[in-house]
Parts: sequence; structure tokens; C-alpha cells
Amino acid sequence: MGSPEEPRETQRARVRLPQLRLDELLEELQARLDAARGTRDRVHSLLEAVLSVGRELDLEQALRGIVEAAAVLVDAEYAALGVIGPDGKRLSAFHTVGVSEEQIARIGPYPEGHGILGELIHHPEPLRLAKISEHPASYGFPPNHPPMNTFLGVPIRVREQVFGNLYLTEKRGGVQFDEEDVSVTSTLAVAAGVAIDNARLYEESRLRERWLRANAEITHTLMSGGEQGTVLALIADRAREITGAALAVVAVPMADTGSLVMELAVGTDSEAHRGLVVPGEGTLIGEAFASGTPVTSGDVSHDERVSPEPGGFAGLGPAVAVPIGTDPGAVRGVVLLVREAGATAFSGKEIEPLKGFAAQAAVAIELAERRADAEEVAVLQDRDRIARDLHDLAIQRLFATGMTLQSAGRFIEHAEASERVVRAVDDLDETIKIIRSTIFGLRSRDGADGTGLRARVVRIAGEAAPVLGFAPGVRMEGLIDTDVPRETADHVVAVLSEALTNIARHARADRADIALTAGSGRVRLTVTDNGVGIPADGHRSGLRNMAERAQQLGGELELSSPEGGGTALVWWVPVAPA
Repeated sequence: MGSPEEPRETQRARVRLPQLRLDELLEELQARLDAARGTRDRVHSLLEAVLSVGRELDLEQALRGIVEAAAVLVDAEYAALGVIGPDGKRLSAFHTVGVSEEQIARIGPYPEGHGILGELIHHPEPLRLAKISEHPASYGFPPNHPPMNTFLGVPIRVREQVFGNLYLTEKRGGVQFDEEDVSVTSTLAVAAGVAIDNARLYEESRLRERWLRANAEITHTLMSGGEQGTVLALIADRAREITGAALAVVAVPMADTGSLVMELAVGTDSEAHRGLVVPGEGTLIGEAFASGTPVTSGDVSHDERVSPEPGGFAGLGPAVAVPIGTDPGAVRGVVLLVREAGATAFSGKEIEPLKGFAAQAAVAIELAERRADAEEVAVLQDRDRIARDLHDLAIQRLFATGMTLQSAGRFIEHAEASERVVRAVDDLDETIKIIRSTIFGLRSRDGADGTGLRARVVRIAGEAAPVLGFAPGVRMEGLIDTDVPRETADHVVAVLSEALTNIARHARADRADIALTAGSGRVRLTVTDNGVGIPADGHRSGLRNMAERAQQLGGELELSSPEGGGTALVWWVPVAPA
């Protein structure tokens, strides 16, 4: 209160001044309360984001949740998470928020880590920009890309290793990203690193569980007496499923040829690979077979170590060839796994369990061979027993019966009866000869003094290569060495040799393919080339000889000209000679 002597106006001014100061203090207090409330709400949002990200165990879903949480926390219109590839120089995966699928399709491929994005890869520290285009590393956006100015980038570390980066652009309201945004995003990045590590560990544990289940399935199949082909097919199929491969092939060596044949194939275009013969040198499969260690390829469709079969590897990319067995001198075969084009390459963590899986395949082949050897020994022993019984019992009794009939024949006076007895004795002699021939066949060891038809076909193809000027493709399928008799095999070899000679002399071709199949009671040889074809008056003696060989065995020779030019020769006969 003023003194009574002061003017009334002065007293009223002094009353208003404290009131104004109080209003200012209240406004400041309200602002601080609002800021504290905002900070509290942001901390709550950050905690909710950390909890939400930490609950997710699927890696892809975890990455998606991290991007969405980051965009909400700093109120950014666009957000992305780039995963750094194994080389540490570029991005291998990209997850976005705020850009529609249609926009992504119009923009084109995801960025690989150049410009501003690459700046964070090379210098993994938080980066905040008021205008992207003003940074020296910026070189613009591709066509149809939404405009972006403000930028905030934060690295994500998993156990001291940079996993990827968070990219945030265009803070809503046209304002700049501030230090608090950097702090909040960095905190989220720490939680994201833990979540990613947990998701990875969970994924690895699930992968180990799948491998263990597959191994148990294979072991059960082995112990229950499964055939070699069944076990190998199971191994190839399970390896393809677990690794996400599009194609799985099992190749085994061919005796005395240095080549490998793709015994079975499952997955994409499996028919194009089944039965294909590949050289043991200079090929992806051959390299793994010779070294006894896994061999990888970044892209089989452009790898010189992979045979360029027409359409065989179209649309396929990364591959790994894993030897069946670990000792280079005792490798049983090779498992080849191929992923689709654009897929990630096979990592060391994936190859390790594959090596164990391939060891299972080696056990499968070993057991099958031992079982086959035991069965063969049993069969041979049984043959010896039958031969011994025929010789010691049947032949002796027949011989004794014949001698008895001969002695009795001298006492038969009726001419017709005597003639019948003589014929019976002759029949017994012929029967004894047949039985002796059968005994000889039982005691012989089939295939002991020669090679199988498969090896002979591969050898002829290899011998023809210098004359042709190129190596012909070879494909074989079926029980060729088992079902095709020796006589028929000799005819097949002669026809193949004549066909390759004709191609070398007359076709002027730069490609030839051989396909040999056995099944459904017949053996079928197909030889094709891309040469000039057979002229109308081109019936040569070689073709006539091939036709006669087929007719002798109850088969046929067929000639045709494919649409793309050249000649297709098909020679088939029944498995048992007619």
C-alpha cells in the first residue's frame, strides 16, 4: 500500500505490476509443465516402442517394427532401415515406412548405399541435416522419388558390429530434427540392436532344431533299411527346404570316367538336370568333389564352372556345392543347392550344418553299398549252392537214368519203342548240357571282366570330342548297367559311335547331345545335333546298319529334324533281345 500522500494513479500502477509478473510466471510455469508433460509422453512412447520391438522374435517383423516405431517417435513422414551386407560396403536389404508399394515400383530398385546413405555406412555416427541436397555426399534422388529435405540417420549396432542404419526424413510440420530427436532415436537404436540379436539367436535355434529333426528322419530311414536313392532324395529335399534353395541336385561319380552323373534332382526344372553327366574338372561340382570342401558361386547362370544347359539354370543365382564326405580321397558325391536369382548368397553359418548333412549322405551311400555287397555275396553263395546241387545231384541222377535207359534199350524188341527210348536218352543228354551251361552261368561273375554301359557311353563321348571340335552333352537315366544285357549294350555302343562319326563328318554342327534311358522294358538312345540335317538323298550305309541292328533286336530307328534345325536320331530296342 502506498502512503496517503501518493497520487491514487500511482498506487493503482503498483498494483498492476505485480499482477503482470505473476501472469508471466504462471505462463512460464505452464510452458514448463507442458514441456515436462511432452517429455513424459515421449519417454512413455519410447518405452512402449522398446517393449514392442523387444517382444518380436521374427527378424523380419522386428525390423519392420523398428522402422515404424522410429517414425512415430520423431514424427517423421518417411522412415527406412537399411541392412548392411556381408561385404560391409553396401545395403543388402531395405525396409521402408511412408512409401506405398506403387511408389516403390515407380522409383525402381532399392538403394545400395551410395550418397547420404553410404555416408552412414562409412562413418557410423548419428547424422542430422537441415537439407539433404546441401551435403557434399548427396547426388540427388531417382525419378518419381518423393521430395525429402530434413534428414536424421542413426546406426544400429549388434554386439559392437554395425548391423544397419535408421534413416528418417521430413519431420512433420516443416520443422527440423533436434538433439532430442537424435537422443530418442539413438536410444531406440540400442534397443533395436538387442531385439535384432535376440531375433537372430531365436532364428538360429529354430534352424538348428530343423536340422536336428531332419537328421533324425534320415537316421530313422537309414536304420529301417531305406534304399540309397530314397535316402539321398530325402537329404536333397530337406536341405532344399531348410536353406530356401530352389533346386537341389545330388551328383555321384561314374567309375573309371572322371565324370559325375546327377543321380537325382528336386525343385525347379529338376527334369532338366536329372541324369546329366558333368566333367570332374573345371566345374563347380567337380571342384567340390576333388577338393572335399564346399564351393560357392554367386550366380550359376553366369559362372563358367557350370555347364550352360539350355534353360537348366534360368532364373537361378547363388549356389553351393557340398561334398558328400570330408576326405578328398573318399568323397562319395556332391550335393548342389541353388537359390533363385537375386537371393542372398550361402553364408558360412549355413554351410556348416550342410557339411554335417552331407556326412549323413556319405553314411547313406556307405550303408547302401555294404548292404548291396552283403546281398551280392548272399546271391553268389546261393548260386554256388544251386550249381553244386545241380552238378552233384541233378546231373548225376539224369546221367544214371540215361545209362539205365540205354541198357534197357538193348532188350526192347519193338522197333518204335526202342526208337522212343533212344530219343529219350538224347533228350537227357541235351538236358545235361543245358544244366551244365546253367551251372557255368551261375558260377560266373557278371561284369567282372568289363565296364558297364554308362562308362562306355561316357568314354565314347569323350573320345569323339577331338573329332567333333566340342564335347557332346551326355544324359543317362534308369538302371542302365543293370537292366541292359551285354549283347544289347554292344549294339548301343556301336550305334552311338556311328552316330557321332556321322555328325563329325557331315553335320557341320557345334552342339550335340546324347540321352540314354532304360525303363519300361526298353533301352532308348537319342542323339541330336544342331547341324545342317540329313538331305533327302542322304541315306547312308551307316544309317542302314543302325536300322538293321534295331530290327534284329525287335526295335526301330527313327530320324527327324527338330524345328530349330539339325537332326534327331532315336534308336530303341526291347531290354531283352527279341
